[in-house]
This record gives sequence, C-alpha cells and structure tokens, in this order.
Amino acid sequence: MKIKLPEPFTFEAGDKAVLLLHGFTGHSADVRMLGRFLEKKGYTSHAPIYRGHGQPPEELIKSNPEQWWADVEAAYNHLQDLGYEEIAVAGLSLGGVLGLKLAYSKNIKGIVTMCSPMFFDNEQELTKGFRQFSTEFKQLEKKDKEVIEEEVNQLMDQSKDLFKGVATTINEVKTNIDMIYTPTFVVQAKNDKMINTDSANYIYENVEASKKDMKWYEESGHVITMDKEKDQLHEDIYQFLESLDW
Repeated sequence: MKIKLPEPFTFEAGDKAVLLLHGFTGHSADVRMLGRFLEKKGYTSHAPIYRGHGQPPEELIKSNPEQWWADVEAAYNHLQDLGYEEIAVAGLSLGGVLGLKLAYSKNIKGIVTMCSPMFFDNEQELTKGFRQFSTEFKQLEKKDKEVIEEEVNQLMDQSKDLFKGVATTINEVKTNIDMIYTPTFVVQAKNDKMINTDSANYIYENVEASKKDMKWYEESGHVITMDKEKDQLHEDIYQFLESLDW
C-alpha cells in the first residue's frame, strides 16, 4: 500500500515569522494546527521536515542529527530569503532542542520549547517511541504481524548509532544553554511519558534570558501540539509572541 508522505509548509500572513520545528520521528503535521492558528493571527510560519522524517523508518535511521541541524539552518535561511528579518522559533520535543541551539547560534526574536528533553537518561523511552513509530508505519503498509515484528526488531538493532547521535545533540545543547539570552517560553505537559519532565525546569532555570516564562499543562501528553489543551497552548504561544519586541 502506498502511503501519502507529509510535506513541509509555509503559511505567509504577516511580517513576523515563526519557524516551527517538529519532534523526533514526527513531521510537519505535529505543528500544522499551530501554523494555521498563527496564520489567522497575522503571523507567517514555516515548518521544514528534517531528513529521514515523514518517511519509512528505514529512511530515518539512514539520517543523523547533524543533517537535521543543517535542515533547521536551511529553514531559517529560507525564511530570511523570503524577506523575513525577524524570526521566532517554536519547537516540539527534539525540535525544541534544535530551536535552543538556534537561539545561541543565530539572532532570533524568541524561543518556545515544548516537551523538550535535556537529559539522556531516557534512552529507553526514546527507543520505545521509535519502536512504536516503526510498528505503526508498517501496520499502515498492511504487513503481517510476524513480518512487522521481525522488521522492527531489525530496525532497533540498526538504530544504535542514531540514538548515540541524539544523545550527543541533547548534551551539547544542555552544555550551551546558559548562552541563551533571547526571550524564552518553556512549555511542558504533565502527562509526558516520553521524556524526563524535569527538563522543563532545567531549561527555565539555566537560560540567561531576562524575559522567560514556564507553563505546565495538566492534561496533555508528549505531543502537546495535538493533545487536549492545544487550543490553550496556541493562545499562550500567541500571547508570548505578542509580548516580544518585534
């Protein structure tokens, strides 16, 4: 069965631009509703898809975090090429980690991190998420249960280097987080089973921004952009963006 693969999006609406960054194993659909909401509020948004993402899991394990970072930089440059000089960033999970890296590497207006890991004590959770993603993708391909199990186990064996790279990226950003002075809004779901939720406190306490805020969402899980409190989340992100010195 042929599966329709997701694509990046750009919703142009106003002079202020927001770069939207999806999570590990995710893609642009993770942040699409947020992009549409911001469009109605007069904000332009652009969401890339990192290499290997939005495709079969076999493609994901061929990619690496260095490529994903290059894709984030290219997406930032894409907005600049379109004429947007002032850019904020909102990232989900690993997208928030890459967004924090952008915050100490480029000149951005503000950063929103959503359920973003700072501790790699959760390798089991991340690999569990990858196993779930791989299984669901193969179920969409209508493969037999035995075939799925065999192929997924093979993928888990082949993904060890990828997870080492993810750990390196998280640790690198954690080490440099006190280099961030841009306004920061830290979002964390209370029912997040994918990461160590103390990551939110770590980000909030260690960024050097004079303007920073943190909010916990009581009824949401890891993919908070698509969970029960998404409407409140959209409004909170909008209020944060409105408070920036554009």
